[in-house]
Amino acid sequence: MNDLEIGNLSGIGWACLVAAAAAFMLWGNWWSRRAASRFASLEMLARILPERRAWPSRLTRVVSLIGMGLLVLCLMDIRWGQVQREIPQRGIEVMFVLDVSRSMLAEDVSPNRLTRAKQMIRDTIDEMSGDRVGLVAFAGVARQAIPLTNHYEDFKRILDEIGPEDLNRGGSRLGDAITLAAEGFLSEGNAHRAMVILTDGEDQESEPLRIAQEVHRESGVRIFTIGLGDLAQGARVPIERQGQRDYLQYEGEQVWTKLDGQLLTEIAQASGGAYIPAGTKQVNMTDVYHGFIASVEQTEFETARISRLEARFQWFLVPALLALIAELVLSWRNVGRVQQI
Repeated sequence: MNDLEIGNLSGIGWACLVAAAAAFMLWGNWWSRRAASRFASLEMLARILPERRAWPSRLTRVVSLIGMGLLVLCLMDIRWGQVQREIPQRGIEVMFVLDVSRSMLAEDVSPNRLTRAKQMIRDTIDEMSGDRVGLVAFAGVARQAIPLTNHYEDFKRILDEIGPEDLNRGGSRLGDAITLAAEGFLSEGNAHRAMVILTDGEDQESEPLRIAQEVHRESGVRIFTIGLGDLAQGARVPIERQGQRDYLQYEGEQVWTKLDGQLLTEIAQASGGAYIPAGTKQVNMTDVYHGFIASVEQTEFETARISRLEARFQWFLVPALLALIAELVLSWRNVGRVQQI
Protein backbone atom coordinates (compact mmCIF):
# COMPACT_ATOMS: atom_id res chain seq x y z
CA MET A 1 0.00 0.00 0.00
CA ASN A 2 3.01 2.33 0.24
CA ASP A 3 3.02 2.48 -3.57
CA LEU A 4 -0.62 3.57 -3.77
CA GLU A 5 -2.04 6.91 -2.66
CA ILE A 6 -5.45 8.57 -2.87
CA GLY A 7 -4.97 12.31 -3.30
CA ASN A 8 -8.62 13.31 -2.82
CA LEU A 9 -10.35 11.28 -0.12
CA SER A 10 -13.65 13.12 -0.67
CA GLY A 11 -14.00 11.13 -3.90
CA ILE A 12 -14.71 8.02 -1.81
CA GLY A 13 -18.13 9.48 -1.01
CA TRP A 14 -18.92 9.81 -4.72
CA ALA A 15 -17.76 6.22 -5.25
CA CYS A 16 -20.28 5.11 -2.63
CA LEU A 17 -23.03 6.97 -4.50
CA VAL A 18 -22.13 5.23 -7.78
CA ALA A 19 -22.14 1.86 -6.00
CA ALA A 20 -25.55 2.70 -4.50
CA ALA A 21 -26.86 3.62 -7.95
CA ALA A 22 -25.64 0.29 -9.34
CA ALA A 23 -27.31 -1.56 -6.48
CA PHE A 24 -30.53 0.41 -7.03
CA MET A 25 -30.45 -0.43 -10.74
CA LEU A 26 -30.13 -4.16 -10.01
CA TRP A 27 -32.90 -3.98 -7.43
CA GLY A 28 -35.15 -2.06 -9.85
CA ASN A 29 -34.61 -4.61 -12.57
CA TRP A 30 -35.41 -7.47 -10.16
CA TRP A 31 -38.50 -5.68 -8.79
CA SER A 32 -39.90 -4.91 -12.26
CA ARG A 33 -39.48 -8.54 -13.33
CA ARG A 34 -41.15 -9.73 -10.14
CA ALA A 35 -44.03 -7.29 -10.54
CA ALA A 36 -44.55 -8.34 -14.16
CA SER A 37 -44.60 -12.02 -13.17
CA ARG A 38 -47.78 -11.39 -11.16
CA PHE A 39 -49.72 -10.60 -14.33
CA ALA A 40 -48.33 -13.14 -16.80
CA SER A 41 -46.57 -16.46 -16.97
CA LEU A 42 -42.90 -16.74 -17.83
CA GLU A 43 -43.78 -17.84 -21.38
CA MET A 44 -46.07 -14.87 -21.86
CA LEU A 45 -43.43 -12.48 -20.41
CA ALA A 46 -40.91 -13.75 -22.96
CA ARG A 47 -43.36 -12.76 -25.68
CA ILE A 48 -44.37 -9.43 -24.13
CA LEU A 49 -40.85 -8.42 -23.04
CA PRO A 50 -38.46 -10.15 -25.41
CA GLU A 51 -34.84 -10.13 -24.27
CA ARG A 52 -33.65 -8.63 -27.53
CA ARG A 53 -35.66 -5.47 -26.76
CA ALA A 54 -34.57 -5.25 -23.12
CA TRP A 55 -30.82 -5.68 -23.42
CA PRO A 56 -30.05 -2.32 -25.23
CA SER A 57 -31.67 -0.42 -22.36
CA ARG A 58 -29.76 -2.44 -19.78
CA LEU A 59 -26.49 -2.01 -21.68
CA THR A 60 -27.05 1.76 -21.76
CA ARG A 61 -27.47 1.87 -17.99
CA VAL A 62 -24.39 -0.32 -17.42
CA VAL A 63 -22.23 1.84 -19.71
CA SER A 64 -23.50 4.97 -17.94
CA LEU A 65 -22.55 3.52 -14.54
CA ILE A 66 -19.12 2.52 -15.82
CA GLY A 67 -18.55 6.06 -17.09
CA MET A 68 -19.58 7.61 -13.78
CA GLY A 69 -17.40 5.13 -11.87
CA LEU A 70 -14.38 5.99 -13.98
CA LEU A 71 -15.01 9.73 -13.46
CA VAL A 72 -15.11 9.14 -9.71
CA LEU A 73 -11.76 7.30 -9.86
CA CYS A 74 -10.40 10.27 -11.79
CA LEU A 75 -11.74 12.64 -9.10
CA MET A 76 -10.10 10.59 -6.33
CA ASP A 77 -6.67 11.37 -7.82
CA ILE A 78 -5.25 7.88 -7.41
CA ARG A 79 -1.44 7.80 -7.65
CA TRP A 80 1.06 4.98 -7.96
CA GLY A 81 4.57 4.40 -9.27
CA GLN A 82 7.53 6.30 -7.78
CA VAL A 83 9.00 9.05 -9.98
CA GLN A 84 11.88 11.40 -9.21
CA ARG A 85 12.12 15.03 -10.22
CA GLU A 86 14.85 17.60 -9.75
CA ILE A 87 13.59 20.89 -8.32
CA PRO A 88 15.86 23.95 -8.07
CA GLN A 89 15.97 25.42 -4.55
CA ARG A 90 16.03 29.16 -3.96
CA GLY A 91 16.00 31.02 -0.66
CA ILE A 92 18.15 32.34 2.17
CA GLU A 93 20.00 30.82 5.08
CA VAL A 94 18.58 31.75 8.47
CA MET A 95 20.36 30.84 11.69
CA PHE A 96 18.17 31.24 14.77
CA VAL A 97 20.05 32.03 17.99
CA LEU A 98 17.93 31.10 21.00
CA ASP A 99 18.68 32.15 24.57
CA VAL A 100 17.93 29.20 26.88
CA SER A 101 19.41 30.68 30.06
CA ARG A 102 17.36 30.58 33.26
CA SER A 103 16.33 34.21 32.84
CA MET A 104 14.27 33.08 29.82
CA LEU A 105 12.02 31.16 32.23
CA ALA A 106 10.72 34.46 33.63
CA GLU A 107 6.95 34.69 33.35
CA ASP A 108 6.48 38.35 32.46
CA VAL A 109 5.75 36.89 29.01
CA SER A 110 3.03 34.23 29.01
CA PRO A 111 3.67 31.40 29.67
CA ASN A 112 7.38 32.34 29.84
CA ARG A 113 9.98 33.99 27.64
CA LEU A 114 11.49 30.76 26.33
CA THR A 115 8.18 29.19 25.33
CA ARG A 116 7.14 32.40 23.57
CA ALA A 117 10.49 32.54 21.73
CA LYS A 118 10.05 28.97 20.48
CA GLN A 119 6.56 29.77 19.23
CA MET A 120 7.90 32.81 17.39
CA ILE A 121 10.49 30.62 15.66
CA ARG A 122 7.80 28.12 14.65
CA ASP A 123 5.58 30.91 13.31
CA THR A 124 8.47 32.27 11.26
CA ILE A 125 9.27 28.87 9.76
CA ASP A 126 5.61 28.44 8.78
CA GLU A 127 6.09 31.39 6.41
CA MET A 128 9.19 29.94 4.76
CA SER A 129 9.44 28.05 1.50
CA GLY A 130 12.87 26.89 0.39
CA ASP A 131 14.90 28.69 3.05
CA ARG A 132 17.45 26.78 5.11
CA VAL A 133 17.19 27.11 8.87
CA GLY A 134 19.53 26.25 11.71
CA LEU A 135 19.59 26.75 15.47
CA VAL A 136 22.20 27.75 18.03
CA ALA A 137 21.19 27.55 21.69
CA PHE A 138 23.16 29.45 24.29
CA ALA A 139 23.40 30.20 27.96
CA GLY A 140 26.83 30.25 29.67
CA VAL A 141 28.05 28.30 26.63
CA ALA A 142 26.78 28.06 23.05
CA ARG A 143 25.92 24.89 21.13
CA GLN A 144 24.76 24.28 17.59
CA ALA A 145 21.54 22.40 18.26
CA ILE A 146 20.43 22.03 14.61
CA PRO A 147 22.66 22.41 11.53
CA LEU A 148 21.19 24.23 8.55
CA THR A 149 18.36 22.22 7.01
CA ASN A 150 15.16 22.60 5.01
CA HIS A 151 13.38 19.79 6.87
CA TYR A 152 11.11 22.07 8.84
CA GLU A 153 9.14 19.43 10.75
CA ASP A 154 12.33 17.82 12.09
CA PHE A 155 13.55 21.27 13.07
CA LYS A 156 10.38 21.99 15.05
CA ARG A 157 10.51 18.63 16.80
CA ILE A 158 14.06 19.22 18.06
CA LEU A 159 13.25 22.83 18.94
CA ASP A 160 10.46 21.71 21.28
CA GLU A 161 12.91 19.56 23.28
CA ILE A 162 15.54 22.26 23.92
CA GLY A 163 15.73 23.89 27.36
CA PRO A 164 18.13 25.25 30.00
CA GLU A 165 19.01 21.70 31.09
CA ASP A 166 20.66 21.04 27.70
CA LEU A 167 23.59 23.34 28.54
CA ASN A 168 25.81 22.58 31.51
CA ARG A 169 26.76 26.16 32.36
CA GLY A 170 24.50 28.94 33.51
CA GLY A 171 24.77 32.56 32.49
CA SER A 172 24.34 34.25 29.13
CA ARG A 173 27.17 34.69 26.61
CA LEU A 174 25.54 36.16 23.53
CA GLY A 175 28.85 36.98 21.83
CA ASP A 176 29.92 33.34 21.82
CA ALA A 177 26.57 32.37 20.30
CA ILE A 178 26.94 34.91 17.47
CA THR A 179 30.41 33.56 16.67
CA LEU A 180 29.19 29.95 16.58
CA ALA A 181 26.13 30.83 14.49
CA ALA A 182 28.27 32.66 11.92
CA GLU A 183 30.43 29.53 11.55
CA GLY A 184 27.34 27.41 10.86
CA PHE A 185 26.42 28.89 7.47
CA LEU A 186 27.00 26.57 4.52
CA SER A 187 26.99 28.78 1.44
CA GLU A 188 29.94 30.74 0.14
CA GLY A 189 28.11 33.96 -0.74
CA ASN A 190 27.64 36.78 1.72
CA ALA A 191 24.42 38.53 0.72
CA HIS A 192 21.88 35.86 1.53
CA ARG A 193 22.57 35.09 5.19
CA ALA A 194 20.50 36.18 8.16
CA MET A 195 20.75 35.62 11.88
CA VAL A 196 17.71 35.95 14.15
CA ILE A 197 18.48 36.31 17.87
CA LEU A 198 15.72 35.75 20.42
CA THR A 199 16.78 36.79 23.91
CA ASP A 200 16.11 39.13 26.82
CA GLY A 201 19.40 40.85 26.06
CA GLU A 202 21.29 39.90 29.20
CA ASP A 203 24.99 39.22 28.59
CA GLN A 204 28.04 38.38 30.71
CA GLU A 205 30.82 40.41 29.11
CA SER A 206 31.06 38.35 25.89
CA GLU A 207 31.29 41.50 23.70
CA PRO A 208 28.33 40.70 21.44
CA LEU A 209 28.31 44.14 19.79
CA ARG A 210 31.96 43.93 18.69
CA ILE A 211 31.51 40.37 17.43
CA ALA A 212 28.33 41.31 15.55
CA GLN A 213 30.21 44.10 13.79
CA GLU A 214 33.04 41.75 12.80
CA VAL A 215 30.67 39.05 11.55
CA HIS A 216 28.78 41.53 9.41
CA ARG A 217 31.96 43.06 8.02
CA GLU A 218 33.64 39.73 7.21
CA SER A 219 30.63 37.56 6.23
CA GLY A 220 27.89 40.00 5.31
CA VAL A 221 25.47 38.43 7.80
CA ARG A 222 22.53 40.64 8.72
CA ILE A 223 21.41 40.21 12.32
CA PHE A 224 17.81 40.67 13.43
CA THR A 225 17.24 40.81 17.18
CA ILE A 226 13.99 40.12 19.01
CA GLY A 227 13.82 41.25 22.63
CA LEU A 228 11.55 39.46 25.10
CA GLY A 229 10.66 40.51 28.63
CA ASP A 230 9.44 43.49 30.59
CA LEU A 231 11.61 46.54 30.02
CA ALA A 232 10.75 48.46 33.19
CA GLN A 233 10.07 46.17 36.14
CA GLY A 234 11.22 42.78 34.86
CA ALA A 235 10.32 39.52 36.55
CA ARG A 236 11.67 36.89 38.92
CA VAL A 237 13.13 33.61 37.70
CA PRO A 238 11.12 30.57 38.88
CA ILE A 239 12.95 27.38 39.86
CA GLU A 240 12.09 24.02 41.41
CA ARG A 241 13.65 23.38 44.83
CA GLN A 242 12.89 20.09 46.63
CA GLY A 243 9.71 19.69 44.63
CA GLN A 244 8.50 23.16 45.58
CA ARG A 245 8.23 26.23 43.39
CA ASP A 246 10.69 28.94 44.39
CA TYR A 247 12.60 31.81 42.81
CA LEU A 248 16.27 32.10 41.90
CA GLN A 249 18.35 33.93 44.50
CA TYR A 250 21.81 35.49 44.55
CA GLU A 251 23.48 36.37 47.86
CA GLY A 252 20.17 35.95 49.65
CA GLU A 253 18.20 38.23 47.31
CA GLN A 254 15.73 37.20 44.65
CA VAL A 255 17.02 37.74 41.14
CA TRP A 256 14.99 40.03 38.88
CA THR A 257 15.61 40.05 35.14
CA LYS A 258 14.74 42.82 32.67
CA LEU A 259 14.84 43.20 28.91
CA ASP A 260 18.00 44.99 27.71
CA GLY A 261 16.68 46.56 24.54
CA GLN A 262 19.58 48.97 24.14
CA LEU A 263 22.15 46.21 23.50
CA LEU A 264 19.89 44.42 21.02
CA THR A 265 19.21 47.67 19.16
CA GLU A 266 22.93 48.36 18.80
CA ILE A 267 23.64 44.82 17.53
CA ALA A 268 20.91 45.08 14.89
CA GLN A 269 22.00 48.53 13.73
CA ALA A 270 25.67 47.51 13.53
CA SER A 271 24.89 44.53 11.30
CA GLY A 272 22.38 45.98 8.86
CA GLY A 273 19.45 44.23 10.50
CA ALA A 274 16.54 45.38 12.65
CA TYR A 275 15.44 45.24 16.27
CA ILE A 276 11.95 43.96 17.07
CA PRO A 277 10.97 44.98 20.62
CA ALA A 278 8.54 42.18 21.39
CA GLY A 279 8.62 42.91 25.13
CA THR A 280 5.64 41.20 26.72
CA LYS A 281 3.36 41.55 23.68
CA GLN A 282 2.32 39.12 20.98
CA VAL A 283 4.22 39.77 17.74
CA ASN A 284 2.94 38.82 14.30
CA MET A 285 5.91 36.86 12.96
CA THR A 286 4.35 36.79 9.49
CA ASP A 287 4.94 40.54 9.29
CA VAL A 288 8.41 40.18 10.80
CA TYR A 289 9.45 37.57 8.26
CA HIS A 290 8.07 39.28 5.16
CA GLY A 291 8.94 42.80 6.35
CA PHE A 292 12.50 42.15 7.54
CA ILE A 293 13.99 38.65 7.18
CA ALA A 294 12.69 37.96 3.65
CA SER A 295 14.28 41.22 2.46
CA VAL A 296 17.65 39.45 2.53
CA GLU A 297 18.77 38.63 -1.02
CA GLN A 298 17.98 35.06 -2.06
CA THR A 299 20.37 32.64 -3.74
CA GLU A 300 20.23 29.37 -5.65
CA PHE A 301 20.90 26.26 -3.58
CA GLU A 302 21.77 22.86 -5.00
CA THR A 303 19.00 21.12 -6.91
CA ALA A 304 16.83 18.89 -4.73
CA ARG A 305 15.74 15.45 -5.93
CA ILE A 306 12.18 14.77 -4.83
CA SER A 307 10.56 11.33 -5.03
CA ARG A 308 6.79 11.18 -5.31
CA LEU A 309 3.96 9.00 -6.62
CA GLU A 310 2.80 9.79 -10.14
CA ALA A 311 -0.79 11.00 -10.67
CA ARG A 312 -2.69 8.60 -12.92
CA PHE A 313 -6.06 10.37 -13.31
CA GLN A 314 -5.74 10.41 -17.11
CA TRP A 315 -5.86 6.61 -17.13
CA PHE A 316 -9.48 6.88 -15.97
CA LEU A 317 -10.47 10.13 -17.69
CA VAL A 318 -10.13 8.94 -21.29
CA PRO A 319 -12.13 5.68 -20.90
CA ALA A 320 -14.72 7.59 -18.84
CA LEU A 321 -15.31 10.04 -21.70
CA LEU A 322 -15.51 7.16 -24.18
CA ALA A 323 -18.06 5.38 -21.95
CA LEU A 324 -20.23 8.52 -21.69
CA ILE A 325 -20.10 9.02 -25.47
CA ALA A 326 -21.11 5.37 -25.94
CA GLU A 327 -24.00 5.91 -23.51
CA LEU A 328 -25.27 8.84 -25.61
CA VAL A 329 -25.06 6.79 -28.83
CA LEU A 330 -26.93 3.86 -27.26
CA SER A 331 -29.60 6.22 -25.89
CA TRP A 332 -30.24 7.66 -29.34
CA ARG A 333 -30.53 4.18 -30.82
CA ASN A 334 -32.95 3.12 -28.07
CA VAL A 335 -35.14 6.13 -28.81
CA GLY A 336 -35.18 5.12 -32.48
CA ARG A 337 -36.25 1.60 -31.59
CA VAL A 338 -39.09 2.88 -29.40
CA GLN A 339 -40.39 5.11 -32.18
CA GLN A 340 -40.35 2.18 -34.61
CA ILE A 341 -42.33 0.06 -32.16
